[in-house]
Amino acid sequence: MKICVIGCGAVGGIFAAHLGRLPDVEVYAYDVAADHVRAINDAGLRLSGAEEFTAPIRATTDPAEIPRCDYGIVATKSIHTEAAIAAAARVFDRASAVCSVQNGAGNEEIIARYVRYVIRGTTFPAGHLIEPGHVGYDIQGDTWIGPFEPTATPMQLLRELAVTLSRSGMNTIALEDARGAQWTKLIFNAATNPVGALTGLDHGSATRFPPTGELFDALIDEGCAVAQALGIRLDQDPRVLVEKGARAPGRHRASMLQDVLARRQTEVDFMNGAIVQWGENVGVPTPLNRAMWALIKGLEESWKQK
Repeated sequence: MKICVIGCGAVGGIFAAHLGRLPDVEVYAYDVAADHVRAINDAGLRLSGAEEFTAPIRATTDPAEIPRCDYGIVATKSIHTEAAIAAAARVFDRASAVCSVQNGAGNEEIIARYVRYVIRGTTFPAGHLIEPGHVGYDIQGDTWIGPFEPTATPMQLLRELAVTLSRSGMNTIALEDARGAQWTKLIFNAATNPVGALTGLDHGSATRFPPTGELFDALIDEGCAVAQALGIRLDQDPRVLVEKGARAPGRHRASMLQDVLARRQTEVDFMNGAIVQWGENVGVPTPLNRAMWALIKGLEESWKQK
């Protein structure tokens, strides 16, 4: 089996490193960071934190160097999905399936413009890039995958990918409908990411500080109302994910806070923006999510004026 991981930073690096330990799987990583790719090819991809190991990975900045693959795992920031899958689409044929494990909603629609079979994926593991070739594995957790409905992805493809990922150490559950899992994570992210990004608080601190913890709850209530109106049954209360993240060792910074500290464009359009858009579609007010979206967009705008 050949698997291409598109975006080998934090989450993508966690997936690639685990898959790289399987002797019967060829893992290829496509990433635009030349120093990261060079370090991986020179010494392997190192994980530290929740697990400690180094795995051999074939990495490249040029997808033309990657052979045809059975599966793809897209782990880029949502704002880079279009460019990444457009560049890597040649790696997949009409028998391949490509799975998004990204934050937010809307990535599958983009991927489906370029490949035949798309898998809707949601993953809880989180991390950060420590240095080229070295990913910090901050939070462990499960992954859920299901067919992206418009592409009618066969369940046998999902089950094969789920078994392979689970064998690698990334416990993965194949579902016939993964929208509930995706929306649970979306609502969790839309509550915790912008609050962390605007306050500078790590996840545990923001959860335990009453004003921000209460804001988490209110944002979650809005997201749950939208999901209910869409007929999506969440697989669990997003507050369970909030508490799990708060109990993780260390001081995990939400991905949006990492972006803000680096003055990079955030994924807020695919998180709070997605909830606002879907809320408008079904007639559910989302004033808090709209406020979070506006504040983060305003912060991004401020960087252009300095």
